[in-house]
Amino acid sequence: MAYGVSCKVWGDYACFTRPEMKAERVSYDVMTPSAARGILTAIYWKPAIRWVIDSITVLRPILFENIRRNELAVQGKSGVKVSISNVTKAMKDESSPVDVFIEDKRQQRAGLVLRDVAYRIEAHFEFAGGEDNNEGKHLDIFNRRVAKGQCFHRPYLGCREFAAEFGPDDGEAPHSELSGEQDLGWMLHDIDFDNGMRPHFFRATMQDGVIEVPAFEETRA
Repeated sequence: MAYGVSCKVWGDYACFTRPEMKAERVSYDVMTPSAARGILTAIYWKPAIRWVIDSITVLRPILFENIRRNELAVQGKSGVKVSISNVTKAMKDESSPVDVFIEDKRQQRAGLVLRDVAYRIEAHFEFAGGEDNNEGKHLDIFNRRVAKGQCFHRPYLGCREFAAEFGPDDGEAPHSELSGEQDLGWMLHDIDFDNGMRPHFFRATMQDGVIEVPAFEETRA
């Protein structure tokens, strides 16, 4: 059995990065289901439940803006990052360095991000096993945390520097510019963490601002 919730999230900027873009960040037109799940998990996380996104409603017009951001410089195919071999070596000898200093590797990169966003997330949770299966308790805790603005860590809109505000669903209707049907193309649904971190995609369609999210099992890997 599923137990549904709804909340509103908004922020000044958002970037739900398209995976096909390599050097520069380019955002999807709207929030992805995986980003929505991350927001709910940031608000209320419990090992006993897992969040499933049912729909995402876009409440404000889709506006893009070009910005420049400081990131780690890209060097070679793998970029600047700590390798697994270095971590393994440090675990054995307890002295090998495993750090990367942004001051030495900083680089400005362009990004096409979303501006002035607001969404309604409708989702439900399913029990993941264990004895903590009191659905009323989980619903009450989630709704109370949303109403009070409480979270385990600050939720964000795609990138950590784009913090998300959140609150109860106030029934705001999508902007009139979002009326009609719009094909958003293939969109990342989520990552299959149980099968080699395989990404799953679905064909996203927005109808009057609402994107109905299919079940994960119905998506393409």
